[in-house]
Amino acid sequence: MNLRVVMPCAELSPFVRYYWVLKSREKFSIHTFPIGCPQIIFHRRSPLLIPELSVSQDKFTISGQVNFPAHIASAGDTEMIVAVFYPHTIGVFIDTPPSAFYNSEISGFDIGNKNLNGLSTRIFNSENTHQSIKILESWLFSKLKYQYDTLNLKRIGATVNSIMKNPVLQVNELADIACLSPKQFGRVFNSLVGMMPKEYARIVRFQKSMWLLQNHCQNYADIAYCCGYSDQSHFIRDFRQFSGVTPSQISIPYSDLFTTPA
Repeated sequence: MNLRVVMPCAELSPFVRYYWVLKSREKFSIHTFPIGCPQIIFHRRSPLLIPELSVSQDKFTISGQVNFPAHIASAGDTEMIVAVFYPHTIGVFIDTPPSAFYNSEISGFDIGNKNLNGLSTRIFNSENTHQSIKILESWLFSKLKYQYDTLNLKRIGATVNSIMKNPVLQVNELADIACLSPKQFGRVFNSLVGMMPKEYARIVRFQKSMWLLQNHCQNYADIAYCCGYSDQSHFIRDFRQFSGVTPSQISIPYSDLFTTPA
């Protein structure tokens, strides 16, 4: 298995966290968790299987915000390119509110965006993954020329950053940061992020707890305190909901949200 991470160009770095490319001729199965970031996935070879649903991902897949664990499996012919966006930025590029694919993975072809369809065709027909990344970057950069809701993007970006620092902030406090009424804030946050603020904060708490485990913190009471859980039982209960297992059953903990890959 060959996994490579590519960082975006400077102009796209406020919107795209990173790209990753995976090539494998071996069969594998991976346990996945909610990561708090939407993704666009291109399979240049065989798509991955989702055993729980007995279906495969589409060759061109948009993965939204989810609140449940799952598994993905490869039949042994994998070459995929994934763009990982910040929690609130994917809508800048796809012209479809992320709330439209909450708790789901959808075919990119199903949203009827001719530009996206053309992009996927060029990526599938490119000579190699290096060229594919260049094509993807060029397309994403071209989308920045079009008008998008800069004000609300900045507002929600500020609240996402606040949640990352303190996931127990109340909705009223977050609405104040965004300079919106609580009702307006909930609507705008859901539109850009793809889930409501309270639910997203729970994903952040889970990912933060995974990051602490990743960094060798084994005291569950300390983890519960640092992540804003009411007690150790609350932490373990939430962890099991989002991962399907207890913290002690995670052999190699890794937080996608709180780790910047090298």
